Amino acid sequence: MEDFGKFLRIKCMDFSIDVVNLYRHLTEDVKEYVLSKQILRSGTSIGANLVEAQNAVSDKEFLSKIFISLKETAETEYWLELLYKTNLITKQEYDQIMTNCKELYRLFNSITQTTKNKLKPKNQ
Repeated sequence: MEDFGKFLRIKCMDFSIDVVNLYRHLTEDVKEYVLSKQILRSGTSIGANLVEAQNAVSDKEFLSKIFISLKETAETEYWLELLYKTNLITKQEYDQIMTNCKELYRLFNSITQTTKNKLKPKNQ
């Protein structure tokens, strides 16, 4: 499990770097400042909440932080779609970062479900 935690942390860091680079592109090249700030916040929050989850003192706290990562990933998907549909990013830019975002979503969703099942009382 420790190896998976490292793997996920690296994936989140790589994704955050992609989001920061997208933010730079949007602000410096496209001159878009409002939506770019939104995606910067949600996209970098994913990994930050993972780090908090990995340092949780209880399973409930772990689940809470992982669930926040899941929600931030879903929000980031929304901003990416909006950026694409308003022609602020190209299809190639969208496809590349959205693929990674969807992968993170699937991973966090799986962790959330597994942890919820672990926390269920045995008699249910």
